[in-house]
Amino acid sequence: MTDDKIALRQMLEKGSDATFLREMIGFAAQRLMELEVGEVTGAAHGKRSPDRLVQRNGYRDRDWQTRAGTVELRIPKLRRGSYFPAFLEPRRTAEKALTAVIQEAYVQGISTRSVDDLVRAMGMEGISRSQVSRLCTEIDERVRDFLARPIEGDWPCLWLDATYVKVREAGRIVPVAVTIAVSVNADGRREVLGMAVGSSEAEPFWLDFLRTLKRRGLAGVKLVISDAHEGLKATVTKVLRATWQRCRVHFARNALAHAGKAQRRIVSAWIGTAYAQEDAAAAHAQWRTVADQLRPKVPKLAALMDSAEEDVLAYMHFPAAHRAKLHSTNPIERLNGEIKRRTNVVGIFPNEAAVVRLVGAILLEQSDEWATQRARYMTLEAISTVSNTATARLSAMPA
Repeated sequence: MTDDKIALRQMLEKGSDATFLREMIGFAAQRLMELEVGEVTGAAHGKRSPDRLVQRNGYRDRDWQTRAGTVELRIPKLRRGSYFPAFLEPRRTAEKALTAVIQEAYVQGISTRSVDDLVRAMGMEGISRSQVSRLCTEIDERVRDFLARPIEGDWPCLWLDATYVKVREAGRIVPVAVTIAVSVNADGRREVLGMAVGSSEAEPFWLDFLRTLKRRGLAGVKLVISDAHEGLKATVTKVLRATWQRCRVHFARNALAHAGKAQRRIVSAWIGTAYAQEDAAAAHAQWRTVADQLRPKVPKLAALMDSAEEDVLAYMHFPAAHRAKLHSTNPIERLNGEIKRRTNVVGIFPNEAAVVRLVGAILLEQSDEWATQRARYMTLEAISTVSNTATARLSAMPA
């Protein structure tokens, strides 16, 4: 308390009213964050306590735009889990990134008519290249730090998915793949681990992406969930030595393409009987039974089921409590929807850097939002069956 009074007195003795107000806001925000983190960790900063739940892990800098001006914050980091102050607006950076991309397209004279109309509606006709450059630089630094940050601890479950956007390249409009990696850590909490932009989803692209995640510290992966992208399965085995789960929803679309229109409902119901089994052995037995029933009339579908059995049913070897989240890429479909909603506003990106800027900002803020959620995405009890770190953490908790 004495230190706080000294700090307040020093601020009162400084410069203008605006400076004092800005520093007062920063001081109050910093104190609020320290109190919130103290509740999360179970101990005040620098204090030893038998009730401590988690250790601190330094700070990350963030500028907070207020009516009194820019306030520089130091947001505490934790060794396990995440912390994000509730008083910040989690959607502001993505909106600024969207504005920056639209401005860049407009300044370079390559925006579409719809973007021109949007720029005028936003009152940005008088923008200059220097203004755009400053805004882009500010956002790019934050996104770059987020996408290159160290990955610590175990991450038992990893979802990979890709979406496509259009970019201008050497006077042509080309599609590029935007790949996203989302994972759950040993504490049962979700985070966006990374993203990459590439011309295709061939094996070299996946190899480089997963190796980059490994170099940043990705470890403890037991299950990777994705669509059947070309080259991905071999890369998962080679780089992560993890089990691959073929997205059940995407498999269903491939499977039903082999069935006649009148047969699709009943075929879907038959395959669904395998998913309804209580354990892996029963699921595999029922899968083979269904494939054999279909073989005389739909041999191509039966052959597809034969080749896909291990990959589609891989999730059945994991905790029953979370199988609904493990059998498909559905857990990140909402995130993909948000990315599509924002990228559709732009239409055609001026370059790949603009793609990274906007999508990276969306991913950064999604991770911040997940960090503020009190409930775990997966229970510690269930995830402890596939993570030694979670097992040790669970055994250390008071009964």
